[in-house]
Amino acid sequence: MMFRRTWKTEMTASETQRGLVFFLLYLLLFPRLNAWFQRLLMGDGETLVAEANVIYYIFLFSLTLFIFWGFLKKDFFRLLDWLPENLFSVALGFLAAAGSWVLLNLLPFPVKDPVSAQYAQEFLAAPIPTLTLILLLIPVVEETLYRGLIYGHLRSYSRSLGFAFSTLLAALAQMWRYALDYGDPRYLLLSLLYLFPSAALHWCYDRGGSVWSCVLLHSAFHGFMLFISL
Repeated sequence: MMFRRTWKTEMTASETQRGLVFFLLYLLLFPRLNAWFQRLLMGDGETLVAEANVIYYIFLFSLTLFIFWGFLKKDFFRLLDWLPENLFSVALGFLAAAGSWVLLNLLPFPVKDPVSAQYAQEFLAAPIPTLTLILLLIPVVEETLYRGLIYGHLRSYSRSLGFAFSTLLAALAQMWRYALDYGDPRYLLLSLLYLFPSAALHWCYDRGGSVWSCVLLHSAFHGFMLFISL
């Protein structure tokens, strides 16, 4: 039986405070500023979606490194120290995330999943920017925020409540901007597609102890989604 080590978040109080401000801006303000910037940049021309999203996420990626550098550095060494636990968590988490996503896609949802379709369209138009976006930039930003910041902070008060809240929040965050942009609340139903992958990512962090294992799992899941969508 593999011995399960105990862990606590390596995030400092100052990183948590700055991170919560960043997280609120990430959810509520930055997407609107990004849409405005794209309209300003492109004018009436055709929007280069993949390239524009890469620029946006490079900005978020840079802020993530600036705010959470100490946490990410310490968690990287934890990944190396607990490598067997983390690799096991990534492998099992990937099977759970990919399997649940495939099975739930068999359900007759009233609208189609725009995330996987967008990844496929952007890849066909701009392969390198899209791969950079979905395999590196998005995983690092989202795992640092949802797993490292939100779950890591709430876990110190209640592991079960932190797991449930941050899992649901991450799943809903995948779809609520589409529900708002399209004015169609049915897109929120598609959050179910990402509920079990979100839970798998939280389990991976809880089991492995390093947010970098979640980055690896997130990247692998995105690659799988792209492969299936193509």
